[in-house]
Amino acid sequence: MTNLPAPFVPLVAGGDGLDRYPAAPRALAARMAEVYGVPGDCVLPVRGATHGFELVFRLAARDGLSVQAPDAEPYKALGALYAPPPGDAAPGAVIVRALGSPEAVAETAARIAPALLVVDEGLAEFADAASAVSLIEAHANLVVLRSLSLAYGLAGARIGAAVAQPETLARLASVMEPGALPEPSVRLALQALDPSRMAETGQRIALVRSERERLVGALSRTMALEPGFGPVIMARPSDPDAVLAALARFGVPADRAGARLRLPVSARAEVNDRLLAALDLAPAPTRPHRTGEAVRDTNETRIVCAVDLDAIGPVSIHTGVGFFDHMLEQVAAHGGFSLRLSCEGDLHTDPHHTIEDSAIAVGQALKQALGERRGIARYGFVLPMDEANASVSIDLSGRPFPVFEGTFSTPFIGDYRTDLTAHVFRSLAEHLGAAIHVTVTGDDDHHKTEAVYKAFGRALRQAIRIEGDAVPSTKGVL
Repeated sequence: MTNLPAPFVPLVAGGDGLDRYPAAPRALAARMAEVYGVPGDCVLPVRGATHGFELVFRLAARDGLSVQAPDAEPYKALGALYAPPPGDAAPGAVIVRALGSPEAVAETAARIAPALLVVDEGLAEFADAASAVSLIEAHANLVVLRSLSLAYGLAGARIGAAVAQPETLARLASVMEPGALPEPSVRLALQALDPSRMAETGQRIALVRSERERLVGALSRTMALEPGFGPVIMARPSDPDAVLAALARFGVPADRAGARLRLPVSARAEVNDRLLAALDLAPAPTRPHRTGEAVRDTNETRIVCAVDLDAIGPVSIHTGVGFFDHMLEQVAAHGGFSLRLSCEGDLHTDPHHTIEDSAIAVGQALKQALGERRGIARYGFVLPMDEANASVSIDLSGRPFPVFEGTFSTPFIGDYRTDLTAHVFRSLAEHLGAAIHVTVTGDDDHHKTEAVYKAFGRALRQAIRIEGDAVPSTKGVL
């Protein structure tokens, strides 16, 4: 493959640099090493775990060795592609599909050396078992394959990693094709693994784990289930065709593998409730939760924000500006909805960008969650706090119009700049699509600021409340 660039840049948005063939993804390898807790030279990025398996089969076939692997996809298909020469080829690698205890992994690695022990940890983030990556320093023949497909929502990007000692990775890299990882996939992986995303990713994984436990408890009363973990439940119903038909009527996807069914586990309870309702294990959900997400990446901030207007928790705010975190917590608590926000901002410069961009992200997530704004109360509130009095009038009209009347004599409360309060509500109005009128009076700037955020939360609580099914406008649309 030539290293010369294409004769012109692509006619696609965000295509800067794609006119050149992919370079070695060193930044991605370094970030993966941080996430997995290993030295930087112990990670080889690959195109998902399947690509890692393929490299193992290639290596064994090149050296005239065999691979012992589970008799299932994708191992079976790869074994057919990279079959060793005729005869009794010595084992070059053993692939272990299920996660085992560190003691079992260490014993197996020692027993089969020098053959490679390849541990498939594609779902490790969803499991309680300790990762085998902690053992690579002691076992030169150990390779652990990780994946960003399900735990990070990047199944379509095809990104994973082989984790092993540098010498072992060099052997795998020797059979890797040039430019193996597409540049767009590398960029997406770096965004997904950014520190600003990790709290929300952890929350999502925790939700899947808790929802899986709930589903297993309900499903096990009517069908046999296989042990496991992660966002898929392997079930053996007595009549798989009938179960598939019932799920299809409720729009629930499922895959069949012989007599078994792969049932999906969502991080959203209302989605899983549809699965249970399809099998007469729960009443049909009346209305899906109103959820919204916003991801904002600039040269100054990296933000992920998620809201659920129909859940009271969790509430988790991490911006690096303590008082602002507390204020957003007040909005969610008094608004009666779940709000999760994580921001990595240029606080070494000033909190301005962090506060402004976080407000933009909250507004965008709320706007997405409201959707057509069907059935909402639309309007809302006044709130006193000691000597301070805050009035927040809100109209979720879809038309942004911010008004802020009030002044602050104290420039900072902690690291929070009080002059940014008006800016926050302007950003919220513009990106939520709402008229937000704020008036605040009082003597104590802490009280005044907190009263404004609490009153806004209470105004939102009233305005987002479901009162029916109609759009609250004579126009029929907001």
